[in-house]
Amino acid sequence: MSNNHYAIIGGGINGLSVARQLLLDFPEAQVTLFEKETDVAMHQSSHNSGVVHAGLYYEPGGLKARLCRRGAELVQQYCLENNVAYDECGKVVVALAKEEEGRLDLIYQKSLANKVPDVRILRGEEIQDVEPNCIGTRALYSPRTAIVSYGDIAKKIAEEILQKGGKIVLGRKVSNLTEQNNKITVHFDDNDHYSGTFDRVVTCAGLQSDRLAANSGDIETPKIVPFFGQYYVIDENYKNHVKGLIYPVPDPNYPFLGVHFTKRIDGQMTIGPNAFISFGRENYSGKKFNFSDIYDFLTYKGFWKFSAKNMPAAMRELRTVLSQTNFVEEAAKYVPSLASVSVSPATRGIRAQAMESDGSLVDDFVIRKQGNITHIRNAPSPGATSSLAIAEYIVREVMSH
Repeated sequence: MSNNHYAIIGGGINGLSVARQLLLDFPEAQVTLFEKETDVAMHQSSHNSGVVHAGLYYEPGGLKARLCRRGAELVQQYCLENNVAYDECGKVVVALAKEEEGRLDLIYQKSLANKVPDVRILRGEEIQDVEPNCIGTRALYSPRTAIVSYGDIAKKIAEEILQKGGKIVLGRKVSNLTEQNNKITVHFDDNDHYSGTFDRVVTCAGLQSDRLAANSGDIETPKIVPFFGQYYVIDENYKNHVKGLIYPVPDPNYPFLGVHFTKRIDGQMTIGPNAFISFGRENYSGKKFNFSDIYDFLTYKGFWKFSAKNMPAAMRELRTVLSQTNFVEEAAKYVPSLASVSVSPATRGIRAQAMESDGSLVDDFVIRKQGNITHIRNAPSPGATSSLAIAEYIVREVMSH
C-alpha cells in the first residue's frame, strides 16, 4: 500500500486525520485531499462545542466507545505535542430528581466499562465541591473531560499534511466517484474530473456524506437529516458561575441531550445547544433556506416516522428556539444563580444526523467499504473527539481488509 495514490474527499477534521494517518503509516504514498471550500474545517469541525468527550455514554464494545476513548487520548497527545490549547476542565452530569438517578447510575456503569479515567459519583452537597453554584441530587463527575478548538487542531493537521508531502486541493466540489479496473476517478460538480486516478479513496463528506456515497454507487441509506443547534454566550460578568461543563442526564424518551453549560477554550461560558430541524444542511446563519435540502427530508419517509415518534421532544426544543428566555430557564435548572443572565448568540452548529427509513437515528459510527472506496457515512458526536482514532481504524483495519 505504500506506493498507492490516495484521495481523501472532505477537509474537515476526519478527512484531514485520515490523510495525516496515511502519510504517517506510508510516507512514500501520494495523498491528495479535496475540499470544496476555500479553507479546511469550515463546517462541523469549527461549529461545535469543542468538548473532548471521555466516553461516558457509549455502549461498551461499540465502535463509538472504543474510538472515543482512543481518540481522547490521541487528541490530548496531539495538542501537547503541537502547542494547541487544551483545558482539562472536567464535567458533571447532574440528576435533578430521584427519578433521574437510576439513569445516572447506568451511565456510571458504562463509563466504568469503557475505562473512563477517574470517574466517580457525587452525592448531594459533594456537587458543590466541584461546581459551587450547581444544584442536584446526585452527579457523575468526569474530571478528565476537556475542551479544545477542533478548528485549530484541523488547521494544524493541514499544515502537517503539507509538510509531509501531501496535497490539499481547495475550492473543488466532488460530485461522485467511479471505479473501473481497480482505479478510481474523482468527478467534480462542474462536469470535470481529476486528471489522474487513485488506488483508494476515503470519503469524509460530513453533511453531504449520504449524497456523495449514493452518487458513487453505495446504498441510499442511512440518509442525513440536518438538525441545527444554537449556542449562546452568557454575560462575561457571570462566566465564573460555572467552572467546567454541566450536563443533564439524558432522557431515553428524547433523541437529543438538552441544554447544558459548556466552557469554551477562549474562557467564555456557553449554554446550548437546542436541536431542531435545519432548513439547509449548511445553513449556519439560520436566515437562509435551501429548498433542495428541505425537499430531501420532507420526501423521506424516515423523517415523518421520526417526527411522529418525537413530537413531545420537538415541542420542547421549539420553546428554546423561539425564546432565549426559555433557553436560559432550561439551563438555570442546574445553576439557579444564572436564571436572569443575559446571553448573546454564538456558534450555530448543524448535526449531520444519519436516519434510517424506519425513522430510527443511527447511534454508532457507520464506516462502509465499497470496492476500493471507504465511506464515512455517520460520524456524529463524539466524531471530532474520535477523529484521530477513526483515522487509525480506517487506515489500519478497514482499508487493509
